[in-house]
Amino acid sequence: MKNILKKKSFLYTLFIALTVVSCKKEIEKVSDKINDTASSITEDSEKKDSLTAKKDSVVQKESLPPAMQEYGFYNAYIFPKDKKVRDSLFALFNKKYTEKERYAILALNRLDSKNKWNADTLVVPAKVDTTLMEYSPFPMQLDVLSPVKKFVVFSYPIQAYGVYSNGNLVKWGPTSMGKKSAKTKTGLTFANWKKQLAISTVSSEWKLPYNFNIFNLDGIGWHQYDLPGYPASHSCLRLLMNDAKWLYSYADTWVLNPGGATTKAKGTAVLVYGDYPWGKRKPWRKLLNDPNSNNVSVEEMTKMIEPNIEKILKEQDNREKVVDSIKAAKAVLQQMPQTTRTVEP
Repeated sequence: MKNILKKKSFLYTLFIALTVVSCKKEIEKVSDKINDTASSITEDSEKKDSLTAKKDSVVQKESLPPAMQEYGFYNAYIFPKDKKVRDSLFALFNKKYTEKERYAILALNRLDSKNKWNADTLVVPAKVDTTLMEYSPFPMQLDVLSPVKKFVVFSYPIQAYGVYSNGNLVKWGPTSMGKKSAKTKTGLTFANWKKQLAISTVSSEWKLPYNFNIFNLDGIGWHQYDLPGYPASHSCLRLLMNDAKWLYSYADTWVLNPGGATTKAKGTAVLVYGDYPWGKRKPWRKLLNDPNSNNVSVEEMTKMIEPNIEKILKEQDNREKVVDSIKAAKAVLQQMPQTTRTVEP
């Protein structure tokens, strides 16, 4: 009987122990599920917080007022896409610089005041020289041009023009030459005719102030028109208004024979050279990293001009003789008695 009671007691104890172990395992499973759920919720919460933080960070970064990035000799004015921020930044730009300084800065970026709003970045010199001569990409002196009285060069690669008198650089400035689908013709040419206000043959709506033709048969010349900061013309060479006026007075036109069918003497020598780095960083942006990045060396200029110097001087000498003969004829005419002069019908 005792043995039977002992066995029953043992079995009852074993049953209780097994029940406790089973419950413990279920509790552990439930606990693990709770922990997993809690962990998942925590991870999701952390991810959401992280995404929110990143989103806030992006928003904050975009809303931060842009600042002048300092590089050294040249700095960068960064303009964001946000119109309100752009407007406020341009207001600061206008307040910080005088009208002449703003004109010079825009010229360095191949822009006019009308197109400045399209700029996302403006390259700004630490010290603004309103004459632009301190930032000239062209050599200040070229010995090869010493005997040449007047010479104009247009550079496609850097979208700039330069003017030399007897080898000394007297002026330079920005230009916008032919776009990729209508490139400006290159090579040596001579100034032809000029007209203070010409009408474009492409569209009668396009008025071209101070137009000076240099490729007569092609109808290509320089004149005032929009400078958007890249080559955009239909082959002509666009200039700022002040530059167009200056060159209009500076350059010499051709002299035609009686009847106007043939040329008696050519005008000022003009050299158009190179090609634009299409699709690449704008050349003047490189000034931020290297102030000399756009410079055209004396050697490079000399190499381009030397093969043409004989022709340039020949045309110059011929023009001087023609002009002198015209002046002499006018002087004789003026000395003649009024009654002996004849008037063509």
